[in-house]
Amino acid sequence: LSVRSGARASMPGMMDTVLNLGLNDRTVQGLAKRSGDRRFAFDSYRRFIQMYSDVVLGIDLAHFEKLLDRAKRRRGVQSDCDLLEADLEKLVTAYKAKVVDELDILFPEDPQEQLWGAIGAVFGSWMNQRAKTYRRLNDIPASWGTAVNVQAMVFGNMGEDCATGVAFTRNPANGVNEFYGE
Repeated sequence: LSVRSGARASMPGMMDTVLNLGLNDRTVQGLAKRSGDRRFAFDSYRRFIQMYSDVVLGIDLAHFEKLLDRAKRRRGVQSDCDLLEADLEKLVTAYKAKVVDELDILFPEDPQEQLWGAIGAVFGSWMNQRAKTYRRLNDIPASWGTAVNVQAMVFGNMGEDCATGVAFTRNPANGVNEFYGE
């Protein structure tokens, strides 16, 4: 699942999002089987652990970036895309160990626990400094609040023919009634 804000006024990039929610040690196997691509499944899982750990658990992203950089150095590659399935499986293990190191808790395996954690974090991000500043600069009242949208994922990392983005029925920059996407 994707868990993201649904503010009354578009606030691109200002509020937190959690992608790939629902992945765990069991469901990643199902995603691998259904997609026919274990590398993709473990790449999605490691991305989820990293994002959830940052947005929901409050662990500094730098810890995960160090582990990712170390995996790329070991493999002798520059890009995440060049890591192999085995590298990504090891990263998942390392990321989960980092959560234990930082918080002395296990990374949540229960999708319901993951979901409620993500919903709370997205609601809470309405009051982060980025969102407050954006609202002030764009005359958006804090009293409007936000919704949280829970949606099925569209994977942008499944191959060269995949991508994700956002589309609007109005141009968010000027309000013109025209299709806009990126």
